[in-house]
Amino acid sequence: MTAAWFDCSAGAAGDMILGALLDAGASLAAVQRAVEAVAPGAVRVRVETVRRCGLAATRVHVDTEPGPPHRTWHDIRATLAGATLAEPVRERALAVFSRLARAEAAAHGVPADDVHFHEVGALDAIADVVGVCAAVHELGVGPATATPLTLGSGSVPSAHGRLPVPAPAVLRLLAEHGAPARSGGFPYEMATPTGVALVLTLCSGWGGLPPLRVLGTGSGAGARDLAGVPNVVRVVLGSPLDDDAYPGTEAVVVDANVDDLDPRIWPQVLARLLSAGAADAWLTPVLMKKGRPAHVLSVLCSPQALADVRETIVAETSTIGSREYRVRKRELAREFTTVAVGTAEVRVKVARHRGRIVNVQPEYEDVVAAADRLGVPVKAALARSIAAAAQVAEVADVADVGRHQEQPERRQPWRT
Repeated sequence: MTAAWFDCSAGAAGDMILGALLDAGASLAAVQRAVEAVAPGAVRVRVETVRRCGLAATRVHVDTEPGPPHRTWHDIRATLAGATLAEPVRERALAVFSRLARAEAAAHGVPADDVHFHEVGALDAIADVVGVCAAVHELGVGPATATPLTLGSGSVPSAHGRLPVPAPAVLRLLAEHGAPARSGGFPYEMATPTGVALVLTLCSGWGGLPPLRVLGTGSGAGARDLAGVPNVVRVVLGSPLDDDAYPGTEAVVVDANVDDLDPRIWPQVLARLLSAGAADAWLTPVLMKKGRPAHVLSVLCSPQALADVRETIVAETSTIGSREYRVRKRELAREFTTVAVGTAEVRVKVARHRGRIVNVQPEYEDVVAAADRLGVPVKAALARSIAAAAQVAEVADVADVGRHQEQPERRQPWRT
């Protein structure tokens, strides 16, 4: 897995982050294909090499056709859902715009679905978000960290009039994530809502360059050439030297004690919590005060899904209170492949640690469907699925070893 560190000491904007990733080796053609999938025929991404305070950097330009002046979060979500994108690209882009929608909704006092995006809903911003997500996917970036964000000062024009810097949406984004920031010494908007939302979506930690084996770097230029400070976002790509340098993803655990709910309801409660955005939900039997048998409902979710999880717990259970605490969720890199079991197909989840396959597991729902299709017991379909998955994993592992031994230079597609 490739690690990334973003230097946002001169701020962060969508085009600057995209420029840095392209300068680090992401394919412009791949970025253009992803943008084309979302806005067919309406956007063209092009780049040029510029100098910022004497340093070479990649400047991204987005040429657009006239389009709708305003889009709601509902419109953008539907567009992304229907676009032909790799699933990780779609998920990251949806996460970025979801953050933006919540921040704008809080800043303007309207429901998130009704937020009318002006600046962030324009085609160039859509291109920045989808382009960055496509570039990150192509470079294979997994864990990422960043410096504290420099925000700038002064005021900036918007569709609502002149807004103070940092903009209200930027502060809402930072507050939701608990991210570090500073104002900076330049009277400009140095961190845009789109740039901040991208950094918060990609990064799970903050600070200086962590211990890693540097494999590539890139610089993305902002529009201005500031005196004394290079107006660039830098990205450094590499392999971690210390697993603890990347603390994982921030998550929240919500616990609620429930002693008066019909137990037949629990499966539906857990299903609805997962639909609300929970990463996992489970029950623990306990004995409460006065000797009453009960369950502790535990839900693991991202900070962004917390509000929906709270609402679901209150609506679906009989609890009148809960406990919340922040945790760090560390997970192995995973990928999906498909194996043939007779005439049926079964998806298989492959987990890796430091590039090595350490776990292979068929998706149980697919196994059940395969058993029904083949007319065999589930245990037989499961055994055949595990055998096919193990064979695929063995071939992949051997191929990885061979590629690493014979062609080490191809593991590093970035230019420095």
